[in-house]
Amino acid sequence: MSFFTSLSGLRNAETDLRVIAHNIANAETVGFKKSSAQFADLVASGSATDPRRTAGIGATVSAITQDFALGPLEQTGRSLDIAIDGDGFFALENPFSGDLSFSRNGNFQLLATGDLQDTLGNRLQAFPVDAAGVATSTVPAPVIVPLTNGAGSALANVTINNRGIVNAAYADGTATPIGQVALATFAAPGGLRAIGQTKWQASGDSGPPNFGNPGIGANGDLISGALERSNVDLAEEMVSLLTAQRNFQANARAIDTATQISTTVINLRQQ
Repeated sequence: MSFFTSLSGLRNAETDLRVIAHNIANAETVGFKKSSAQFADLVASGSATDPRRTAGIGATVSAITQDFALGPLEQTGRSLDIAIDGDGFFALENPFSGDLSFSRNGNFQLLATGDLQDTLGNRLQAFPVDAAGVATSTVPAPVIVPLTNGAGSALANVTINNRGIVNAAYADGTATPIGQVALATFAAPGGLRAIGQTKWQASGDSGPPNFGNPGIGANGDLISGALERSNVDLAEEMVSLLTAQRNFQANARAIDTATQISTTVINLRQQ
């Protein structure tokens, strides 16, 4: 039994090491959120078992939780970079399937078609606005910037301000608000399903997304010309790495000790 008990400890230490390694590998990934492994003990007992003589039978991974604490904000000065100072996620639509994903990476780019999207081709969602920049709907849609205005002037520049208003400037000196960036919040963000590329999808545990304007309610404020860096603390991760390594070594030593005891017992029986 001691072999399997220590084996569960080895597996848990390996899982802990994988989670820590994943955090360290993404220390420079924009919008990345670190994770941590949580463990629980296993005990085999019944109603007739003396609670004072119950031995544990190991441990298991109870959860791998995500930490959505705000990461450092880095000023880039780029007009299509935006960071969320607070809660909320950018909503992104897959142009082929129409599925929504959510991200804290605010690095966007403008295509020749006028679509505003992330580096992987997912289209940023925003509320439509009137000429004054006031949202006219609570249903977000992909941002499409007209390449010419009503007078036929070509697009000169696109910016996103701290209110999340996407403004298109044209060669004749006019500017037109195109939309307001929609932020999504969740009742239980810890239940979001990570799908890679610093994106998440809603799940039954997280609940559906609630869309709102930046700076209102639980939605965070936007900072134009900035990006949110990873919230991984390398010093903290290195300490956790050493702890996980020691746990692995201790469980391996326990298996080695159990092996020596078993070998001794077998040798005694053979004498």
